[in-house]
Amino acid sequence: MKFLKQFGIILGVSFIGEVLKYFIPLPIPASIYGLVIMLLLLSVKIVSVEQVKDTGSYLIEIMPVMFIPAAVGLITMWSELKSLWFPLCVITVVTTVIVMAAAGRVTQFIIRMEKRQKE
Repeated sequence: MKFLKQFGIILGVSFIGEVLKYFIPLPIPASIYGLVIMLLLLSVKIVSVEQVKDTGSYLIEIMPVMFIPAAVGLITMWSELKSLWFPLCVITVVTTVIVMAAAGRVTQFIIRMEKRQKE
C-alpha cells in the first residue's frame, strides 16, 4: 500500500505538470513542470522525501528500460537518419560537454555559497 501511495503522489504531480503544459503556452515539456512542482513541494515540506523515496528509487532503477522504445525507434528510422549521423554525433558531444560544464559551475557556485554562509 505504501508504494501505491507514493506512486500516486508522483503521478499526481506529473498530472499537474501535464495540466500546466496544456494551459501555459510555453515550449516547456510537461515533465519539467512536474519536476519543478515536486521540487517546490519538497522544498516547502508539503511532501517529505520519505513519502516518495522508495518509489522514486524504484523508478530510477528501471529508468534504462524506459529508453528501449526510443532506441528501437532510432533503429527503425536508420535509413532516414543515416545521412545525418555526423551532425547528430557532433551535436550530442557538444551539448553533453555544455551540460557537464554548466552542472559543474552550478555545483561549484552552490558549494561556495554554502561555505560563505557557514563563515
